[in-house]
Parts: sequence; structure tokens; C-alpha cells
Amino acid sequence: MFLPIVANIFILGLFLYSKLLPHKDKLNQKYKGIFTFFQRAFSPALNFLSRFFKPVQVGVGLSIDMTQIILLVILLIIGNF
Repeated sequence: MFLPIVANIFILGLFLYSKLLPHKDKLNQKYKGIFTFFQRAFSPALNFLSRFFKPVQVGVGLSIDMTQIILLVILLIIGNF
């Protein structure tokens, strides 16, 4: 019961992390602390996965970061246990 709740919190955190990463310097102190928590949680995993999964080019000058998708899939699998 506890593990799916934690996985869902991290799924939500991953979504917000990916959306706010380009704007992290504009966050106020309250949200900067939450962002920093998720950044510390996701950065090692994303750096590790980036060694194996490269961005997929889906158009001219447009690519998708596969590491975030792989991490999302892992969190979804964990959330289903």
C-alpha cells in the first residue's frame, strides 16, 4: 500500500521536475526546496540512464529525452506492485 503511493508522488514529481527544470532559477523559496528535493532524487537516475538511452530525434531539431520516459515506466511498474 505504501509503495504505490510513494511511486505516484515520484511520478508527479518527475512531471513537475521536467516542466520546471528550464525555469528553476525563477522559483520562489517554497517551491525551490521541493524542486531541489526532486532534482536530488532524479539527477543520479537520469544521469545513469543517459549512458544507455540517447535522445530520439522526432523531427528537425526536435528530440525526446528517453531517460525521463524510461524512469517514468520504471515508476509506473513499481506503482503497480
